[in-house]
Amino acid sequence: MIKRPEFSAVILDLDGLVLDTEKTYRIAWCSALETMGYSFSQNFYQRLSGLQYESIERIFLEQCGTDFDVALFRKISVEQWHDYVDAEGLAVKPGVFDLLAALTERQIPYCLATNSLSENAERNIDIAGIAHLFPNKVTRDQVKRGKPAPDIFLLAARVLGLPVGQCLVIEDSVVGVEAAQVAGAIPVWVPEFYLSQAGVDLEKVYLCSDLMELEQLLF
Repeated sequence: MIKRPEFSAVILDLDGLVLDTEKTYRIAWCSALETMGYSFSQNFYQRLSGLQYESIERIFLEQCGTDFDVALFRKISVEQWHDYVDAEGLAVKPGVFDLLAALTERQIPYCLATNSLSENAERNIDIAGIAHLFPNKVTRDQVKRGKPAPDIFLLAARVLGLPVGQCLVIEDSVVGVEAAQVAGAIPVWVPEFYLSQAGVDLEKVYLCSDLMELEQLLF
């Protein structure tokens, strides 16, 4: 049996962990790129999970060439994203409500920490109807460097008023787990995809298949 981690607070990623947004971004990017005459495998899009948007655009430039029209891509992908979300909404991932209820019941503080910009994070939790559940948030524009740098988690720990080493960080992406390990937090990986584990020391990571399994581990 896996030993229960000792922690005083919880830091949660947003995209792909709390909200099922990663899928919506992939659909929008794929649609925009196909409109512009480019085509990539789903595995390629999955490898973008957890990256900050500047890094994603840089990867598209590398893959598509220097004549790639970033402004046009941004315009089309935003339009496609809104069309999809207007029709389908944004789903909360299974286990989120129960986990937050368990943390609240035990008076364990928690905070969102996301590579998304504040405007985008606020918009998404509003669309999903869960903004009231997250009074504490740290976003990409509040720090100098996004994940996989540790800055977001270090600031989240300060927001919670606790040493980062006492914070359990729950992530779905390799990028996020790397950032948690560099920060010195207690990393939990709930992967949406089992991709390359480069940069992740799995011997120092709690690995769970979903948030329901994690809740059973914690409580």
